[in-house]
This record gives sequence, C-alpha cells and structure tokens, in this order.
Amino acid sequence: MDEMTASPTFQIRVENAIRNIAAGDWDSCANALRAISESKFQVTESIREGLESKPEALESKHEEGFSDPYNPFVQHAFLASLEESGSASVKTGWLPQHLVLEDEEKRVLAVAPCYLKNHSRGEYVFDHGWADAFERAGGNYYPKLQVAVPFTPVTGPRLLVGPGVNVESGRAALIGGMVELAKLRKASSVHVTFADRAGFDAMTDAGMLARTDRQFHWHNRDYRTFEDFLSALSSNKRKTIRRERREALASGVEIVRLTGSDLTEEIWDRFFDFYMDTGSRKWGTPYLTREFFSLVAAKMPDRILLIMAKRGAEYIAGALNFLGDSTVYGRYWGAVEHQNFLHFEVCYYQAIEYAIEHGLRSVEAGAQGEHKLLRGYVPVPTYSAHYIANPSFRRAVADYLDRERQYTEAEIEHLAEAAPYRRASGS
Repeated sequence: MDEMTASPTFQIRVENAIRNIAAGDWDSCANALRAISESKFQVTESIREGLESKPEALESKHEEGFSDPYNPFVQHAFLASLEESGSASVKTGWLPQHLVLEDEEKRVLAVAPCYLKNHSRGEYVFDHGWADAFERAGGNYYPKLQVAVPFTPVTGPRLLVGPGVNVESGRAALIGGMVELAKLRKASSVHVTFADRAGFDAMTDAGMLARTDRQFHWHNRDYRTFEDFLSALSSNKRKTIRRERREALASGVEIVRLTGSDLTEEIWDRFFDFYMDTGSRKWGTPYLTREFFSLVAAKMPDRILLIMAKRGAEYIAGALNFLGDSTVYGRYWGAVEHQNFLHFEVCYYQAIEYAIEHGLRSVEAGAQGEHKLLRGYVPVPTYSAHYIANPSFRRAVADYLDRERQYTEAEIEHLAEAAPYRRASGS
C-alpha cells in the first residue's frame, strides 16, 4: 500500500487488491444515491470540516449524467470477482492500483478503480496507434494507468464519491491522485474510459483530454408490451423483427431466462463453452476465466440475467446480462450451433422484452454493432478522459482528438436519422 497526501486533513492510499478495501466502504461510494435514500451513511464532523457537504450536488447527480443509481460493474463484488478469479491480475497485465481517499480517521470518502497496465487489451477504447507513435518517437508508452472496469465497455461512474462528501472536491482529489500516481509509477499516461458524463466533465475541466465514441442503446418509452414497442417502428421494420423472431425460434428452439438460484455450476459450464468458442474466434484468447462466472454468481446472483437458448434438453446458445436498477446491461454472447437470427433474439429482443416487463428504462448491448440500429437501438455518445505526461505528445493527441470528436458527433447525428422509429407523420 502506498500513501499520497491530498491535503493536510485527507490522504489517498493506493491498494493493490480490492480485497484490502472493505466492501461496505467501497460500495457506499459506488452507490452514493442509493446509500442516501436508504440512510446508510452518517455525515461526520471531520467530513464536514474538510469537504464541505453540499446535499444539492448529490441530489443532482442523476441529472448530471448518472444513467443508473446502481451500476453493477463498479460494485466491490464484481471487481473482486475479476481479481480473485485471475481474470484481472498481474499475470494478465492488470495490476490493481485502486485509489482510496480517506480522512484523518481513516474513513473512506471516495474511491476509483485503477490498474497499472503494460498493454492495451480488454479496454474497448483503442490507443494502439498512440502507443506505436510514442514508441517510434523514442518514448515508453507502457506502463500506463487505466481507470476502468476491466473488459467492460459500459458507461458508469469512475470517480466514486461517497454521500456526505462534496462531489466536486472528492472528484478533484481523485483526479489529482491519478496524476500523482502516474508520476510515482513512471506511467506515460492516465486513461479513464467509459466515464459517466459528470465525471467526464470534471476531468476535462481539470485539463484532461476529451475523447468520445458511440454505442447503441435501447430506451423504454413507457412501452407496455413488446408489441407496443414494435408499434413505434416503421411498418417494414416491424415486419422484419417479427420475421426474425419467428425464424430464431424455428426447429424447436426455446428461450429460458435464468437468474438467482437457477444459476447452477452445470449451467455455467455450458455457458462457458459458448463464451470460449465465441471469444476464441473474436479475441484469440478470451479474457475471463471459468472461475469468474462462479464467483460473480455467488456474490451477486440476483443482478445476473442469463438468457439461454435450448433445443430439446440441449443448450445451444446464451447471453449474459447484468441488471442495474433501471438498465439491462448485455455483456457476453456465445453459441455452439448456428441458427438464423438467434443472436438477435437472445441478445437484443429478449433483453428489450425483459426490460419492458420489469419497467426498466434502457438496454445497453455493449460495444460496436451498427446492426443494432435497425432493431430499435439508437446511437449515444460514450466518454473517456486522458492525461498525457509528455507535453509534445499531449499536443499531438489533443489535435487528433479534436478531429475525432467532430467525426463522432457527425456520425451520431447521421446514424440517429436512420433509426427505425416512425416519424411524426406516421408510416
């Protein structure tokens, strides 16, 4: 454990394993809105004196860019499952360096999931070109610091500030801690990927470089049924989706949704077969170990939705989703048998149907995939912030990002125009 001074009253410590941080302390920061509503946090005098409490700042968090009060991926249970399973570890090039802001009485006020890396795999915000350019110029791009959830291209809070703490001050302390840690570790850069908008704004206001990209998300417009959702689409798109759903379930294919105690080791064995088969073809070496699935299911079973396809008694495909308070997060898909449109049914249509049935506001189906657009998912921006230590290289990256942001903004506008929803005039 390393310690860095943040102020005469507060300090930041660096932990090389999340197990060294109490789950309750971490999660009170990850779930500040929920902690407030459930009255799990008492504001102490030392916190008031050092980081003046501003309840109105906390109340406005959702409006500032928190898409979901509960993001499963920044929970202690999820991150611990990655580390304990060996998926995110020194061996795989993800050395935990988690930042913990605490007061003089060792109370945890804010945290950030941070890793020291010697490669750029498993991030989904691509900087391989930056690394190549810096190396060709005689620099060492690695190690670098990555503030993120490993292998998880899902927007969420990265600067996790606990309730009762001034949000702006807590974020500023963590941002300063990242930069200081980069200097201590002789890292070339800090990359905060898939940040929520509020954290992104705080980091770019502090001088970090802004980067944007796009994903496709589905939004629930108070639909009562899946057919209600289809009625919002243009006529030809409605027909296409109905046909795809029929063909996906042809030849006796059945869809099963599993959660909680349904998630047996036998089920995970089968899903891992799907994951390994698809992951090996897409990435060469899949990122997650078999143990990860057992650990995360034991730690947060009711936050997992496994959608499986079977023919007779045999499972042939499946999609792993995690559940927030208002969002279905689609993560991994795999299959050992080809069936027309089964991917769309298991990954997209079933997730939409589940969200409608349970009153959830959105479905996030992961990175990339313009094919999602025609199935009701619309383009939304994603945000990352970057600190580059070398001034000359920082200027070059800044120039590149200026142009990239303009392209991304134009692309989102263009894709939005192609969304399958009916225009006001009807269709």
